[in-house]
Amino acid sequence: MNRAISYGRQTIDEEDVKAVVRALTSEKITQGPLVEEFEDALTRQTGARYAIVCANGTAALHLACLAAGIGKGDGVVTSPITFLASSNAALYTGATPVFADIDPVTFNIDPAEVEKKLSFNSNVKALIPVHFAGLPCAMERISGIASRKGLTVIEDACHALGAEWKASDGKWRKVGACTHSDMTVFSFHPVKSITTAEGGAVTTNDERLYERLKTLRSHGVTRKKSELVNGDDSPWYYEMQELGFNYRLSDIQSALGTSQLKKLDGFIRRRNEIALLYSASLSKYPFIKTPQALSGVKSAHHLYPLTVEFGEIGVSRKELFMLMRNIGINLQVHYIPVHLQPYYRKVFGYRPGDFPKAEAFYSKEVSLPIYPLLTDEEAGAVTAAIVSALACASARRRPDREDGRACL
Repeated sequence: MNRAISYGRQTIDEEDVKAVVRALTSEKITQGPLVEEFEDALTRQTGARYAIVCANGTAALHLACLAAGIGKGDGVVTSPITFLASSNAALYTGATPVFADIDPVTFNIDPAEVEKKLSFNSNVKALIPVHFAGLPCAMERISGIASRKGLTVIEDACHALGAEWKASDGKWRKVGACTHSDMTVFSFHPVKSITTAEGGAVTTNDERLYERLKTLRSHGVTRKKSELVNGDDSPWYYEMQELGFNYRLSDIQSALGTSQLKKLDGFIRRRNEIALLYSASLSKYPFIKTPQALSGVKSAHHLYPLTVEFGEIGVSRKELFMLMRNIGINLQVHYIPVHLQPYYRKVFGYRPGDFPKAEAFYSKEVSLPIYPLLTDEEAGAVTAAIVSALACASARRRPDREDGRACL
């Protein structure tokens, strides 16, 4: 291999560069027309009525929680297998995260576990299902639970721009269309489906939520004459009517986002090809479990989460990581269950064993490199190296085996 392989990286071409240069040489490089252009492109791509872009995916989650009126005394149900931002966004509002264990097949939040949590958490106000690795959650079931309980649904689709799922009516739904949720949140970090370097977005079909999201994104300030409390119609006049944030995205980043979005279908297609290559190569090994192909869903394949029976073959995950890193292949793990983080254990009293399916998954999970610029040759090198590294490491513990002499 001529280059080190990371687990994920951005895909930037000459058209992206030209779009950014045009933005840099335009009259406005922030709070200009390119922000709305990007937002319009997102509504066309997802099918939602409204989109607002913001500083990053965490800011998008925070804004969505605020717009939903989540605050002190409220509970918010989400998955323990996610990045910290999914539950931290609830904390930012003064609410309490409530975790529900995962489905061991999809690695997404299990609707049955959500119902269990709701049976003894009467203060829950919202659900934040996370489309882990780009695979859509069981949104019809989640939406049904929310409707019965009067809860807000905020989809954490930071992994899932470009994903789709088939509803019971036979129609395909795009993640972000908000057909079974109040809002959907995206991230445009460099390893995601598209990138704006840092950036995020919220989509919704609710005009009231949309207007509130826009106000909260920009300091809680309004200039609309119909909303002004003091009635001053001076051209410079504005009012801060609630505490908002500076969560805006620049025109430079928005130009990159619009350019990237034009290539989204190709990016997702390539990620799918890599996932199929991995599964074809690795599914034949009994100590490796590849992600299951499921009907009725089209994953965005943000991640390729492999699970390995490390205990059965007598190899540690750390040993595998180091062997792979030594030959220039970088793996990752997604995620350390949020409830096991020191902060959550200290503040909320969580302990190992509280969410056994999430913890079992974490103990075995390894994320393989997956991004559009990864070549077939590199993907093949990754799978060959994984198998070789596991076999060699296992053989070292069994000196009677001749194959222990031919390790990486």
